[in-house]
Amino acid sequence: MMDGAAGPRTLLKRLREVMAEDLSAQDRLDKIVKHIAQNMVAEVCSVYVLRSDAVLELFATEGLNPQSVHEASLRVGQGLVGTIAATARTLNLEDAQAHPAFAYLPETGEEIYHSFLGVPILRSGRALGVLVVQNQTKRIYREDEVEALETTAMVLAEMIASGELEGLEKQGAGLDLSRPLSLQGAALADGIGLGHVVLHEPRVVVTNLFNEDAEIESQRLQKALRSLRISIDDMLDSGQVATDGEHREVLEAYRMFAYDRGWVRRMDEQIQNGLTAEAAVEKVQSDNRARMMRQSDPYLRERLHDFDDLAYRLLRELAGRPHGPLSDALDHDYVVVARNMGAAELLDYNGPNLRGLVLEEGTPTSHVVIVARALGIPVVGQLHNVVSLAENNNAIIVDGEEGEIFLRPSEEVEASYAEKVRFRAKRREVYEKLTDKAAVSKDGQSIQLLMNAGLLMDLPNVHQSGADGIGLFRTELQFMVSSRFPRPGEQEELYSKVLDAAGDKPVTFRTLDVGGDKVLPYMKSLHEENPALGWRAVRLALDRPALIRSQVRALLRAASGRHLRLMVPMVTETREMTQVREIVNREVELLSRFGHRVPISLQLGAMIEVPSLLFQMDDLLNSVDFVSVGSNDLFQFIMASDRANPKLAKRFDPLNRGFLRVLRHIVVGCERHGKPPTLCGEIAGKPLSALALLGLGYRSVSMAGAAIGPVKALLFETDIARLQERLLEEIQKPYGGQTIREFLTDYAAANGIPY
Repeated sequence: MMDGAAGPRTLLKRLREVMAEDLSAQDRLDKIVKHIAQNMVAEVCSVYVLRSDAVLELFATEGLNPQSVHEASLRVGQGLVGTIAATARTLNLEDAQAHPAFAYLPETGEEIYHSFLGVPILRSGRALGVLVVQNQTKRIYREDEVEALETTAMVLAEMIASGELEGLEKQGAGLDLSRPLSLQGAALADGIGLGHVVLHEPRVVVTNLFNEDAEIESQRLQKALRSLRISIDDMLDSGQVATDGEHREVLEAYRMFAYDRGWVRRMDEQIQNGLTAEAAVEKVQSDNRARMMRQSDPYLRERLHDFDDLAYRLLRELAGRPHGPLSDALDHDYVVVARNMGAAELLDYNGPNLRGLVLEEGTPTSHVVIVARALGIPVVGQLHNVVSLAENNNAIIVDGEEGEIFLRPSEEVEASYAEKVRFRAKRREVYEKLTDKAAVSKDGQSIQLLMNAGLLMDLPNVHQSGADGIGLFRTELQFMVSSRFPRPGEQEELYSKVLDAAGDKPVTFRTLDVGGDKVLPYMKSLHEENPALGWRAVRLALDRPALIRSQVRALLRAASGRHLRLMVPMVTETREMTQVREIVNREVELLSRFGHRVPISLQLGAMIEVPSLLFQMDDLLNSVDFVSVGSNDLFQFIMASDRANPKLAKRFDPLNRGFLRVLRHIVVGCERHGKPPTLCGEIAGKPLSALALLGLGYRSVSMAGAAIGPVKALLFETDIARLQERLLEEIQKPYGGQTIREFLTDYAAANGIPY
């Protein structure tokens, strides 16, 4: 049996020597199991490696029948070895054959062995295989022996991760770490991107596992911990983050874990067992991840992310690496993979080789997703555990149309998507030829096709896309990507550049839509149970009038001598528009009094997003100059369906009869007052739903710049009067028959309308 702490150290020393020898992969593996068996006084030591077909194949053994190597195998979940791989949990058994999961493999000759210790071979909490020792005598292995075997498994994990064992598997299936994966998530931004993975917070690959001097490694760990704690304390104490809110809560959790004595003690124990400081951090992190991934409590699982982030930060401190990717990783086509990230962080990656974004979290209205759309890159989100499944430089395909990603795709899949990219490029060429053509339907009706924007980088698309103007300029994006509240002069400069870029085309600025779920890191926020229904947009602005006055003043100055259209979000009652108009008029009067030029025309409008406005249409339209339908929020509120909830994301169709009747109700009300509505939202940019909007009577729609070409091509082939007659009849039919989506699909196909 092992002699206390000397056992692991002696074993690791011998393994270090084996790893340094010039050996074939199989010979190295055979030597490793022999050393483990000798050191642990075990009669059997075996290594099972997980193949890409979810089978654990015996790769090496000391003590079992040598003829069974690469012949014996178990499926994940089958037998003791399969159970360990499935649960990422160690099994320490006095009598293995009495365990209900025991499965006998006659070719191995293991029937004479009773005691069994099996540990998962883990990398970032993910099982890549199983390491087993066995003895004939019935006994429970000591805690230090379990620890030694778990530590030794790290060596094997690095061998597997490095690709050294590739090609040894019997059936040529490949190992699990190289297995092609297809993962279904949520489509957040349209497009297709091919490239290689760049992890937003890249893992430090630990290559030096064994220490020469435990005392020196302990000192290195303590120094890195001090630096980590200081950096977190500085962020919390320097005023870089708000005094409360989510950002601060995350950093407070980091600080708590960074000072956690148990975490530090476990890392130091690994150093005393012979690991370097980096390897000790990775070992403890992997143990924590494997344990916490088994938790059903969502709070504890969320803490797993905090532990991961903190461990990665500590590894970078030890390695002297900066946060973020190395610049040479961005020299070829790449896709950023992250748990989540801020809008400003994505802008740091913006370059000619950025091909897509993949998020473990993310929603259609996430700040980073909105910026990604502005960059024109596809985004897929809500992909559980994708950061652990991906490795830097893995090949990856992002399908922003279907909400699917392919990690390490096969040649066939890659070729298929390369063809799709070429096809999309050809379609873009066709759409580019339509840029200068007027948006007029087959039956001669003019339609205003506007573009959504929010950043300076959007502005060239106004002319390149052939848009008739900007139907929605999200002013809050400037605030989201800034590290501090933008000064009035900075706001004025941005708004002036937007108007300059648009030229004689109209621009509709939406006043600041922050609060609720749109938290600014430098602005104090409130915890709300239902942030989408909470203190946000015009509600916040009227309670903090200095905020809206500052923005209105900047907009008025930027538009001096020009036309200005202001649109107010989240209006719930007509009196809110009356209050906003009073603020705007006061600012106009103030500027005029001090000799400043003001806009030659000023129009004030409201967004119809809150269902209560549907019952105030006459009052509302008497108090505004125009209205715009915010279909994203209106649909969410009408259906009582959180768009960020993946279980509900595809449950309700925006093309259902109920919602289309609501949209038609708005058109009828606006026609009564001679103020035709604009609609801005995701449905405006999808050809089939754009077809529905034309049939409902909408003649002005605003969408992402990339969607204008496809919608314009559809428009040229559409007889709107005929479509409207058919659709208005169809939406009044009772539920139960053909859906509106089916009707529109059939109608488009029958009339040669591209959709």
